[in-house]
Amino acid sequence: MDFEHLMRVMRRLALEAGDKIMEIYDSPEFEVKSKSDNSPVTEADEAADALISAGLRAEFPDMPLVTEEQAASHSQDVSTFLIVDPLDGTKEFVKRRGDFTVNIAYVENGKPVRGVVYAPAKGRLFYTLAEGRAVEEDGPFDKERPGKQHPITVSMPDNRGLMVVASKSHRDQATDDYIGKYAVKDMASAGSSLKFCLVATGEADLYPRLGRTMEWDTAAGDAVLRGAGGEMIRFDDHAPFTYGKPGFENPFFIAYAPGVLLVK
Repeated sequence: MDFEHLMRVMRRLALEAGDKIMEIYDSPEFEVKSKSDNSPVTEADEAADALISAGLRAEFPDMPLVTEEQAASHSQDVSTFLIVDPLDGTKEFVKRRGDFTVNIAYVENGKPVRGVVYAPAKGRLFYTLAEGRAVEEDGPFDKERPGKQHPITVSMPDNRGLMVVASKSHRDQATDDYIGKYAVKDMASAGSSLKFCLVATGEADLYPRLGRTMEWDTAAGDAVLRGAGGEMIRFDDHAPFTYGKPGFENPFFIAYAPGVLLVK
């Protein structure tokens, strides 16, 4: 894989999809439908998916592509592939809360090695460079020429008072019970894959997720987190977190800055 080319394409497509999403987000009203699992889907999800999928297939025709909005792609058995969540945080989008993201990642041999996370309503853009290091770019964003990039890195956690981030729309008692095992300085809630990025930038130390997610929800944020020196592991046995699982379903997980003294 030519990582320079890959990252140029992924960054551009994320920005273009963000523009399309914001056109719909800023419109007076938009249609919201329900998928088979009763999760919401909007015309913004579908428009962003069409744009990103067409762009990736044109540039990387031989690379398997998995995307949330195309059910036929979910039956593939692959370990190296592109994976897309065109609009993560649809509930936040519908409620016009701004915590939604465009996510594109490249998984190689089960590991998310490159990714881009773009939060268009918040004007935040995170991605890995060709060599794998994670950065946040300053806006306004030119689709062809990157602006000023700031290397991001995870925090040096103080286990006497951790910064914890948890889901805004999927918080439950089990998550609160787990967080209660730590000395917590402050809690933040965020939607979508932004939680990974908050750990990657050092704005949070720990993000536990005791709930159902799919690989397209996590791959891009995981890649950014790893590129910033962070780690992501399975919740149950603290084993490495891998991709290309059957049906692309995730187990519970913990994303964190090394130095956090994890409890089981």
